[in-house]
Amino acid sequence: MSQKDTKSRRTAALQTPTSLGANATKDISAALTTLLADVYTLYLKTKNFHWHMSGPHFRDYHLMLDEQADQIFAITDDIAERARKIGGTTLHSIGEISRLQRLSDNDADFVTPLDMLAELRDDNERLVGFFRETHDLCDEHGDVATASLLEQWIDEAERRVWFLFESCRGAEGPRE
Repeated sequence: MSQKDTKSRRTAALQTPTSLGANATKDISAALTTLLADVYTLYLKTKNFHWHMSGPHFRDYHLMLDEQADQIFAITDDIAERARKIGGTTLHSIGEISRLQRLSDNDADFVTPLDMLAELRDDNERLVGFFRETHDLCDEHGDVATASLLEQWIDEAERRVWFLFESCRGAEGPRE
């Protein structure tokens, strides 16, 4: 059997019946896979900052970031399984995450607590934008089920942005 035949058989084995067209499957599953890479990136950064939090508000920030990390991690399986449900594939490795992620890692030895919170706020805001772009794509292809999931994830991410924003506010008042 040729290498092409073997690859074709493996790909066929992963095909899932869907009423979405081939272009919709390709476009939406690719968008979901990229979202999944971003979500894993944000999850690990949130845990990184949770583990390395310090200062007078340690307990509050530490607990908030742990709660947010749990919420972020909770959607990973839904994202991956939605890509599979519509007939696509999803992430295979950490290497693939690093190639697809649009959010930046933070490998700094020390980050101040307020800088941690501000960076996570900005990353969650970017993630909301990525969710909205994917929602628009779903609307174009008539994929109401994925769009519905995205609406919930947008709401959750906007809540994280709100909490991080309010936690960053100090005596100087709101950011401009």
